[in-house]
This record gives sequence, structure tokens and C-alpha cells, in this order.
Amino acid sequence: MTRVTRAVSPAQPHPTLAGTTVNTLKIVVVGGFGVGKTTMVRSVSEIRPLHTEEAMSRDGPSPDDTTPVRKKSATTVALDFGRFTIDENSVLYLFGAPGQERFWFLWDRVFAGTLGAVVLVDTRSLDDAGYAIDRLEDNGTPFIVAVNDLGGPLHSDDQIREALALGPEVPLVEFDARDHSSSKFVLLALIEHVHALSLPDED
Repeated sequence: MTRVTRAVSPAQPHPTLAGTTVNTLKIVVVGGFGVGKTTMVRSVSEIRPLHTEEAMSRDGPSPDDTTPVRKKSATTVALDFGRFTIDENSVLYLFGAPGQERFWFLWDRVFAGTLGAVVLVDTRSLDDAGYAIDRLEDNGTPFIVAVNDLGGPLHSDDQIREALALGPEVPLVEFDARDHSSSKFVLLALIEHVHALSLPDED
């Protein structure tokens, strides 16, 4: 697994798009509840991100299970949105999909027109990523898996791949969603993966 350590990042500017921008690419950040999707979008976006977080409540028949993330008090109810410029010609638009089951009906629209996806994983609850991976595979959407460092138990690459039924062709990286440089690395890893898939097979 490729690992990216956390580094102190300077405050990011909020630039306007270059007049030469010709490629606008859509990326989805998806995963289970509380794995850091909103945090990643916030850390890597070069503009003030749009988010739809609301305070969580215990009211209702199916409250969110906060056992793995006891300090979590808010949750995304629609999507997160941010922007990241690759170069003067290309820009990524980031869409963070809500992780709770009751919002999964939104995923088809969020996935529409997606170049690829980042599946975030928390080692404290690996099984939570299974539904996202299944949906992406069913849609034929390229994706990578990024293990967010949330202080959970350590697992080897083989253990994570086995738990998620990942083939060797799916890139697996470890990062810190709070850090701009670390999150940027994940986006570039996805772009490289999508590019590699687009190349013709060698005989």
C-alpha cells in the first residue's frame, strides 16, 4: 500500500479558472458513514467547498450508528462539492456522496458522468465500503481505494484486499483526509489509474 504522511500545508488560495481550461472532469468521493469524505473534499478543494452537513439526531427508527466515530455530531445529507485544478487545461469537480443507507438513492445521480471514484475506507469498519464498491463495479466506474488514517487497527494490504474482495488491478493507498497534500496525492492516483485503463492493451 502506498502511504502518504501528514504534512503542514499552507492556506490554499481560491483562484479563478484559467481561460485555457478545456477539460472539466467529475470525481466522486464515496464510502461508509464517518470515513472522512467531507473532510477530504474540504482539505483538497481550492475553493470554499459546498457542503450539506446537518446535526445528527437520535430521533427516528434508524439513527446513525456512531460507535466507530463517537465524536461525530454532523453528517452529510445530500453531497459535498469542491474543485481541484490539475493544470491550466484540466480541472476536477469533486462530489462527496452521503454514506448513510437512507441516502443511497441519491448515488445514481451523483455517479452520472463520473470519470472515476475514490472509495474511502476506515480500518475500524472495513465492511462499510462493500456497498460502494459493489455499486461502482456494477456501473463499470473506475475507482481506487484510499484508507483514511483514523487511528484504527493496522492491516496489511492483503488483509484489506481480502476483506473488500479487491482484485490486484485496483490501486490501494493510505492517506490522511485532513491534509491537502495527502488528499491531492489520492486524486492524482485516481487520474493515473483512469489513464492507465484508457491505454490500449499490449499484445
